[in-house]
Amino acid sequence: MAVTPELASPEQVETAVRSARRPSPFGGLLLRLHFYAGILVAPFLLVAATTGILFAFTPQIERAVYSAELTVDNPGSAALPLADQVAAARATHASGDLLSVRPGEGSLTTQVDFSDPSLDADHQHTVYVNPYTGKVTGQLTTWWTATPLNEWLDNLHANLHLGETGALYSELAASWLWVIALGGVVLWWRRLSGNRKARRLLAPDLSAKKGVRRTRGWHAATGTWLTVGLLFLSATGLTWSNHAGANFEEFIHSLDSSRPAVSTDLTAAAVASPGGGHHAGMNMGGAAEAATVDPAAITTVYQAARDAGITGAVTIAVPADANTAWSVTGNDSLWPVGRDSVAMDSTGKIVERIDFADWPVLAKLTQWGIYAHMGQLFGLANQILLAALAFGLICVIIWGYRMWWQRRPTRSDRRALAGVPATGGNWTGLPAWTIAVGLPLVFAAGWFLPLFGIPLLGFLAIDLIVTSIRKRRRGSDSPVSPAPAGQ
Repeated sequence: MAVTPELASPEQVETAVRSARRPSPFGGLLLRLHFYAGILVAPFLLVAATTGILFAFTPQIERAVYSAELTVDNPGSAALPLADQVAAARATHASGDLLSVRPGEGSLTTQVDFSDPSLDADHQHTVYVNPYTGKVTGQLTTWWTATPLNEWLDNLHANLHLGETGALYSELAASWLWVIALGGVVLWWRRLSGNRKARRLLAPDLSAKKGVRRTRGWHAATGTWLTVGLLFLSATGLTWSNHAGANFEEFIHSLDSSRPAVSTDLTAAAVASPGGGHHAGMNMGGAAEAATVDPAAITTVYQAARDAGITGAVTIAVPADANTAWSVTGNDSLWPVGRDSVAMDSTGKIVERIDFADWPVLAKLTQWGIYAHMGQLFGLANQILLAALAFGLICVIIWGYRMWWQRRPTRSDRRALAGVPATGGNWTGLPAWTIAVGLPLVFAAGWFLPLFGIPLLGFLAIDLIVTSIRKRRRGSDSPVSPAPAGQ
């Protein structure tokens, strides 16, 4: 007898719909792709989520570890001239070229960066100065102005301290996170066919008995809640990756939407050029050239930048020679982002200015995305949201592996250590028009995201092999109804 939807329980409706639904090649393929990706990529996502939580709270950890270097206990009412602060730093660190200065305000110290022949180009020697007394509070070897702890946590999250090889893990995780998230939502939507109420989509079925059905409810409902945030983390994470990130930069550059930087060339041939990165416009020149620039001019330059409306935290890049301009760039990552920049000569005359409001839209989105991914754009609220996303992802992964265990065959003649991918459906069984439309799109995505495309080929190859083996076994064994797998 047919089940009346109005009188049936949610369990009866789901059972009736699933029994009446025809197998779909697309659904079967998506189910097994989600299965393979979940099993093989999830460990990388688990590491990225765990290290991401640590990195999100770097500012608080830094303040605790480097409180002496970064902050002053009793801020004064007026800061010393910036040139005097730089002179105090130079008296402590006599060698190396003066590279850049980040003036301290409020309870923050002034940070003065010097080159050091014993360090590589990515590292500097930073001296921290109390802006009110001129007293040096500490010295650190910094990485693109970041503290050693910041560098350690950044590398832990990005490459597990394994360099270029380790960076493949985070790019693989970001390349597949969006696929797994969207695939999971589609599978959950398909499973609830005929009963797609918001409560069913967004809340686990607490009435379900213990087992795979209850675990799947928590896995799918939580994943649905996290989808938008996970897509954001995937997209912004890929912009920093080695391979997909390079393709992204090339694409942005082709649209003339790169992050701009002021030109610091004071010669007649000076032209504005696009730039980016932590040290855009920063001088890394030699000692003989830097000697031609009077460091005392920094007070005039700083005041001129303030008079020109450059507010908030700034970085002052010191020129290499008389033909190079000083640059003052806002580095406030809180909303609203302060990234206005000016270039000027030693008298404070502005020769070029680029305001953040005039940046290309894609460049703004990229900058906002970077700051939000790092937990800086909205301060503590941003950090808490990132931690919640990461913790939710960890739970979803754990529930996914639990389902894998719960679905394992337990019959005496069919025992297995874990669940197996669902039967039915194969990419070779898709309609011709689906392959004709989908194949170019998948190829394009695989080319733009190499660590999505290459593993995808591996998953499809594994799927063909597993399907072939299972067909042979079914041909020699008696028919057995396989346990459902996947989503």
